[in-house]
Amino acid sequence: MKNKLHMFLCLLFLGLPVSLIAQEKVTFVDVAKTSGIDFKYNFGDYNYENILESSGSGITVFDYNNDGLMDLFMMSGTYLPEISDEGGRGFANSRDKLYMNNGDGTFTETGKTAGINDLQWSMAAGAIDLDLDGFEDLFLLNYGSNVFYHNNGDGTFKDITQELGLAGPDKLNGFTKWSIGVSFWDYNLDGRLDAMVGNFLAFDPAYISTQTPGMMPHPSEYKGQASLLYEQQPDGSFMEVTKKAGLFYPDSKCMGLTVVDYDHDGDLDIFQANDHHYNFLFRNDKGSYTEVGVASGVAANSKGQETGSMHATLGDVNGDGLIDIFVSDLKYGALYLNKGNGLFDDMTEESGIAAAMAGKGGWGAAFFDFDNDGDLDLITANGTAEELILQYPLLMENDGSANFTDVGKEHGPYFSKKRSGRGLVVWDYDNDGDLDVSISHVDLMASASLLRNDGGNANNWLGLTLKGELGLASGIGAVVSVTSGNKKQVLVNQWTNGYLSNKDSRVHIGLGSNKTIEELKINWPDGQEEIFKQVPVNTYLEIYKGKGIQK
Repeated sequence: MKNKLHMFLCLLFLGLPVSLIAQEKVTFVDVAKTSGIDFKYNFGDYNYENILESSGSGITVFDYNNDGLMDLFMMSGTYLPEISDEGGRGFANSRDKLYMNNGDGTFTETGKTAGINDLQWSMAAGAIDLDLDGFEDLFLLNYGSNVFYHNNGDGTFKDITQELGLAGPDKLNGFTKWSIGVSFWDYNLDGRLDAMVGNFLAFDPAYISTQTPGMMPHPSEYKGQASLLYEQQPDGSFMEVTKKAGLFYPDSKCMGLTVVDYDHDGDLDIFQANDHHYNFLFRNDKGSYTEVGVASGVAANSKGQETGSMHATLGDVNGDGLIDIFVSDLKYGALYLNKGNGLFDDMTEESGIAAAMAGKGGWGAAFFDFDNDGDLDLITANGTAEELILQYPLLMENDGSANFTDVGKEHGPYFSKKRSGRGLVVWDYDNDGDLDVSISHVDLMASASLLRNDGGNANNWLGLTLKGELGLASGIGAVVSVTSGNKKQVLVNQWTNGYLSNKDSRVHIGLGSNKTIEELKINWPDGQEEIFKQVPVNTYLEIYKGKGIQK
């Protein structure tokens, strides 16, 4: 404490920017219990013994009732007779939970009354306004049949899966279809929103490992399952077109799927993180795709290994204006720095991430500017996979040049306690201008955490909601460039940015001590560019493509 006070007084005496001091004030306080987030994850019984149970579930943030407050959807496992132990029958019919944000720091669980009553094993969910009625719908991805809930606009949802054709096949590669997420974008530029569903592996509950007797089988002992691309038709239904687009890989094991224009050529590419299989990077070549993961340098970790990759989190971590990729995995992660020529350099060791992550077992992860100082930091939820061994979560601060230091224990007691985390999202649930964090856990405590950021808004900030002809979906993949003072930042608008989870749909920009934004540039996914001058700060703004800024 004396050292911190001494440093604080020295910085003041030297007249250094407030942004250098503000980080000392940031504290994350777990307010889940007092806020009404009573969610407890279950994996169907009390024994952690198969890959379905170890995988956990995700979290999705969206404003389902259009009141300007982000709500929280948390997913759970359930008792399955053919998979779970008999002692888990009490977990049968477990429900996911939808928490409505009351705007006063508390939440009310509304899932059952809202009509979200799917009782399958839920993995992930994508929020999207499919019919452009102004309300976000919810696409639920399951171990089993997927479910699409239409938002009726009155606080309730209706299952319209069958008319859309989005349930997915009953089986892939001989076993129950296991979906882990969805990315939305207009892949063929026909003005209609399409969807790609990531699928994991062909789980055989009866299989006993020959490699690790007495433990759950390793993912490499199972066959994979193909991720599937669905093209929206003129009547609003969807047709599966995976092979036509060059995306059919029946033995891949997707754990994370996201779209980003990695090569800055004006179209959206696809990054697929695979579990114990080389990662895929599908380059968009005018509506058909070419797999270039190995050629681009993002297929494996720094030792050339196929690791337990979870998901890509995206952002410019070294300030060069290019979107980099961090992939959480069960080894030590992989930080791929974008060179701007279609290639990436693996800088995991040099960045400090490898040393911090080694042995932790990384699952949910996110780049976010927790102290609003103008560069992207990293948070990870960790836990060993094959055994229920708890690990410390990590909060790694970026110095602005992609050098990361674990500072979690200085910023709240949550980072000093071992848990087994899975899904993780960053969001500003209280709209106070700094980023909070929600995390789901599979450990036997099972409680979720809501980490309220106290002090991050001591620095300046801006939040942006991007919309266009397809509503919020028009902004997915947009690149936002901000010039403020002597600093330029480049950010990407992508919500599907972490393991099984979808974050706050607003682009959050930390500005440090800068009180003005001289220029804000948006490169929309369709190639249109817009530039705005003298943009206000410390507020949330909405930008509708071609129609300017709205508060």
